[in-house]
Amino acid sequence: MRLQHFEALQPVCPRCLYERGVPAPLVLAKILIGHDDIVEEGVIHCSAAECMLEYPIIDGVPIIMPNLRGYLTEQQFAIVGREDLTETIETLLGDGIGPGTHYDSLRQHISSYAWDGYGDLDPKEACDPEIANPPRPGAVVRCLEQGLELLRSSIVAPVLDVGCALGRSTFELAERSDGLVLGVDVNFAMLRLAQRALQNGIVRYPRRRVGVVFDRREFNVSFAGGERVDFWACDALALPFVPGSFGLVVGLNVLDCTSSPLDFLRAMGRLLRTGGATILSTPYDWSQGVTQIEGWIGGHSQRGIHEGSSEALMRALLTPGGHPQSVEDLHLIAEAMNVPWQVRLHERSTVSYSLHLFAAEARRTN
Repeated sequence: MRLQHFEALQPVCPRCLYERGVPAPLVLAKILIGHDDIVEEGVIHCSAAECMLEYPIIDGVPIIMPNLRGYLTEQQFAIVGREDLTETIETLLGDGIGPGTHYDSLRQHISSYAWDGYGDLDPKEACDPEIANPPRPGAVVRCLEQGLELLRSSIVAPVLDVGCALGRSTFELAERSDGLVLGVDVNFAMLRLAQRALQNGIVRYPRRRVGVVFDRREFNVSFAGGERVDFWACDALALPFVPGSFGLVVGLNVLDCTSSPLDFLRAMGRLLRTGGATILSTPYDWSQGVTQIEGWIGGHSQRGIHEGSSEALMRALLTPGGHPQSVEDLHLIAEAMNVPWQVRLHERSTVSYSLHLFAAEARRTN
């Protein structure tokens, strides 16, 4: 964790903010391992006497979650997992533990996101010449670039990248701005990889070939503005910031991964300063296990006025008076349809999405 981000962004306790409505400031109580501006391990405290919840900083990632025990229980494998094993032992473990396990799912997840986020920087990355239309990494960068083109103004810092995954979009935002940029996500393994890329300039990940066969990739990376980047573990629906903390909020393919998409949109509007903007994208790929059908934006109720159209309902939600549940703080300013996004599963399997990409501006109604 960078001290400059903690001091400048002034995070508050998410449990106090969302359960008691009190923006209790967080304080850095202990630095256990650190150097210069970096805290590798430490403890953050809630300053409220009624709470005093402790939030850990592990591998440079502060974990600021309202349900801390639940998060640590869910992410325990990623948090305590070893990173010092050789590639041979990792492959042996993959064979022994087998497919369909948490270990296998974690490696597949990292493989897909790291390939797209950093594959274009890997000198060994090459497409199979026998594949007619090979997938190309960098969809997250191309989507972000197109989203920035939708804005009516330049980037205003500080910038929040919600659902930053492995952090490539966060680095790209820092290269295009001159202020602090913070990436947040709930996946600790991804955040750890992002912090390693930030602090050590190295990306190392298991690239899936097929089945449980993975090849280790390791290469150097460097990004302009990296000294203004940090990564925190936070919940998109319980972010530890007071209203109006950011000039730009980005959320690429996060909306349909939340339990309440409407609350997510409202949170983005609340976090923005007046005149600030948000860039969002989504394939509306709803999962009943994540979002109950009542919370979907489109994708059902085709007998209604929008005939089940996600895009039409989104426009209505981001237009003043366009819908009974309109997000009053956000006004749609531009959009792009069918933005391509590919997810590589393995050498012979790629999932293709067409995204709805849009930008909205923060306007206060009172």
